[in-house]
Amino acid sequence: MSTFQPFAMERMMSKWENVVDYNLSESGVHPITARELVDDPAVVEELLTTKLGYAQANGISELREQITSLYPGAGPDNVLVTVGCAEANFNALQTLLRPGEEIVVMLPNYMQIWGVAQNLGAKVRAFHLKENLGWAPDLDELNDVITEQTKLIAVCNPNNPTGHILTEAEMEAIVAVAERVGAWLLADEVYSGAERLSNTQTPSFWGRYDKVLATNSLSKAYGLPGLRIGWVVGSPDMVDEIWARHEYTAISATMLANKLAAIALSPKVRPRLLQRTRSYIRRGFPILEEWLARHEGTFTLVPPQAAAIAFIRYHLDINSAELVERLMREKSVFIVPGDHFGMDHYLRIGFGLPPDYLQAGLDHIHELIVELQR
Repeated sequence: MSTFQPFAMERMMSKWENVVDYNLSESGVHPITARELVDDPAVVEELLTTKLGYAQANGISELREQITSLYPGAGPDNVLVTVGCAEANFNALQTLLRPGEEIVVMLPNYMQIWGVAQNLGAKVRAFHLKENLGWAPDLDELNDVITEQTKLIAVCNPNNPTGHILTEAEMEAIVAVAERVGAWLLADEVYSGAERLSNTQTPSFWGRYDKVLATNSLSKAYGLPGLRIGWVVGSPDMVDEIWARHEYTAISATMLANKLAAIALSPKVRPRLLQRTRSYIRRGFPILEEWLARHEGTFTLVPPQAAAIAFIRYHLDINSAELVERLMREKSVFIVPGDHFGMDHYLRIGFGLPPDYLQAGLDHIHELIVELQR
């Protein structure tokens, strides 16, 4: 058996995010409260009388119907509700990949898919987003690394950690490459709806090719990470295969989470949640931008187009994991080291937070920077 590849970033987050005074590691926005989500007394009463049994294993019908409305042409059989996007991604890979089969992963990326593929014994290859291209993908590299043996291509759009949004031309080029070799395309789209510069939601890969799996959740663009509701949208046959793995991992998401998720995605509530998320992002980014400007020569940033995170290059003589460890222990601030994306001398900083909290966290980071520069 191959050596287990731990999920380095989530290991660190599990241990530290609720311990430090200032958690700037989160890639979503400040979470919404149950009271903010459900403000109708009749709906509250309905929830309080809900029997806490098992929900329909693939998601209650009301929730799946709300999800299908986001994917033109999809029906209930195209949707599987999962425990977060993490379970959707995990079970999709469990379904599609066998030991020795080839997957091509966009990097940098949320490293779950990379790690799961390693643990499944797959052959993992990569194509990269390039900082000198504004974090656009190197499509020539993608064409070079793809082979007739490629079973799956995995992308994240909008991207974690860079915040880059693929253009229509880039999306179509990736689809064309997948189609050329008959590979599946797994698109993690959890930041769709969290745009910084536009009120137009990032389009899905769904519907562009018959071998697309689109995954998403309520954690990032909706400010509801604690509900642990995600989903995968694909062909009915493939979704049913993934559902069979879901019965090994979680069986179902909770009944209350299903019902609250259906409320969140309803036509009345969903626009309000997306506007709230974009407000946090657009209020927080100028605070971060001004803070970076005060450290002239220390940081370089390609501004993110979406998501409440910035992937920042720093110019200090210290390893990124070491820098983050010192921040946690000495300043009680947690951010994500570039090492967790395979890229030293970068930091991922979340800014979708209440302004006073964000500013205080950044001020504590400033204290360590000053000490290092001395």
